[in-house]
Amino acid sequence: MRAVARYGAAAAIGSLLAGTLAAAPAAGTPADAESRGTAIAARRAAAAGVGFGSCPASERLPSSVACGTVEVPLDYAEPDGRRISLTVSRIRATGEPGQYQGAFVYNPGGPGASSMYFPLAGGLPEWKRIARAYDLVGYAPRGVGRSAPLSCQDPSTYLKAPTQAPVHPSPAEKRERIAAAKAYAAGCARLTGPALRHYTSLNNARDLDVLRAALGQPRLTFMGASYGTYFGALYATLFPSHVRRMVFDSAVDPSREKIWYRSNLAQSLAFEGRWADFRAWAARHDGTFGLGGTPEAVAESYERARLRLAAKPAGGVVGPGQLQSAFLGTAYYDDYWAPRAKALSEYLRGNEEPLIAQAAPRPESAKGAENANAVYTAVECNDAPWPTDFAVWDRDNTELARRAPFETWDNVWTNLPCAYWTGPRQRPLEVRTKRGALPPVLILAAERDAATPYAGAKELARRLKGAVLITERDAGTHGVGGGPNGCVNAHLENYLLRGQTPVRRASCAPHPEPDPVSLDRSAAQPRLPHTV
Repeated sequence: MRAVARYGAAAAIGSLLAGTLAAAPAAGTPADAESRGTAIAARRAAAAGVGFGSCPASERLPSSVACGTVEVPLDYAEPDGRRISLTVSRIRATGEPGQYQGAFVYNPGGPGASSMYFPLAGGLPEWKRIARAYDLVGYAPRGVGRSAPLSCQDPSTYLKAPTQAPVHPSPAEKRERIAAAKAYAAGCARLTGPALRHYTSLNNARDLDVLRAALGQPRLTFMGASYGTYFGALYATLFPSHVRRMVFDSAVDPSREKIWYRSNLAQSLAFEGRWADFRAWAARHDGTFGLGGTPEAVAESYERARLRLAAKPAGGVVGPGQLQSAFLGTAYYDDYWAPRAKALSEYLRGNEEPLIAQAAPRPESAKGAENANAVYTAVECNDAPWPTDFAVWDRDNTELARRAPFETWDNVWTNLPCAYWTGPRQRPLEVRTKRGALPPVLILAAERDAATPYAGAKELARRLKGAVLITERDAGTHGVGGGPNGCVNAHLENYLLRGQTPVRRASCAPHPEPDPVSLDRSAAQPRLPHTV
């Protein structure tokens, strides 16, 4: 999943064309070699450690954060071959020695996101008690940032603006997008070469075990959000005896048949429901925003803005595509509801500046954004089979867009390079553990999460025997741990600090809806980002 929606439902299994698949491993196959390679790499990492020191200026981290690197094999089947370095960050636990519980590693999702900033979370009220007990550790997964970075196109062309975002694209628009997807897939192959095939979720899970060893941890304490829950689940399947405590926040459905084409269909459908939640909220606050007193009226206001921007982009750079990307954030985090509603209101009244401030591309972020998208594309395209005939995509998403127009086609264009990927596709690992093989793990989920629909959390709980599911009812913020819900945070703390969980599952009342007045202040407060 992604930073700007990348995750779906409704295609029959017959819609998936096998493409080039790596067969399920049997004894004596490369999977055995990769298992041995992981053990070799972990032993080397344990001996070498991390060697923390000052962070490079490019990380833009304060002096309180220490940085280092961990070497991992590019190809775990050849641990003596080429190696790459992953960047790591850390702040030591702040409590007394008797409170210390080791290293706590965090991943925010993606694929393509870094958690190098994560050690700073210890300064937030919701994380201070956890920071007293644990070293807070962040890292950049393979391909991300300075960790053997991937690129698929010139970053200066990545944030091209303004762009269109047709709800029902024409045949000509589809042909243009197909050409762009083919060019992007070719760019990934050209710029990275044969190494590209090794950027996968399975290798992210293996890298996590090497990081565990380098940190001197016999067993791993880890929290993954969004996509981080998927390779965390792979880790739990591959290395159950290496798990100490694991938190899965906003879980990806790990079913083999859902990775990744059908997951994206399900995501597009779920975004429509969360977009409706935002419109209903804006309608309830029509006195503040003037966007209309019903969800339908708010949708009409949004459509007026979209048509106006198609004719004359705001500031020359905010067109319908940029509007849609900005408002996609409302489906991820309700922190965005008031700022986005205010920007839309101001734009329709003739003031473009708030919308430009929130939606215009930032040239200084182009390199990082292009890198994140390259990693996202490589991992998801390598991980699993995708339909290789655009007619399948066209059929499934044309039907879906009739029910869920807000996100469907944007999601298609993000993932379409996978239809033209030239590298081998893996067959997804069956995520499953036997009862007693894995210590109790904690799954956190919001019922109306759009980026990782709630069904995925229930499926993950079913597959990881002994897992405990904590549900925030009637809420949809993506990533609930360490957020505004005190009940969820109490379960998180009890688990991480004391190893305590409910027997099987528990639920929490939703956190309060955003207040149009106070949210202007609260939205400025730092919080952990989560991406899918």
